[in-house]
Amino acid sequence: MNILYFLIGCSLFMALIFLGAFFWASRNGQHDDVHTPGVRMLFDDDKPEEEKQ
Repeated sequence: MNILYFLIGCSLFMALIFLGAFFWASRNGQHDDVHTPGVRMLFDDDKPEEEKQ
């Protein structure tokens, strides 16, 4: 029974860490642009081999 209390405590601690990381990412602008990542694969950023030199 004691192990259940330990596991519940660990899971709550980990949940608080993930919640803090989410709020930190939101405050630092991680989720500002939600459109570009979906269409980034459509952009052609690769240069041909002869232009890389």
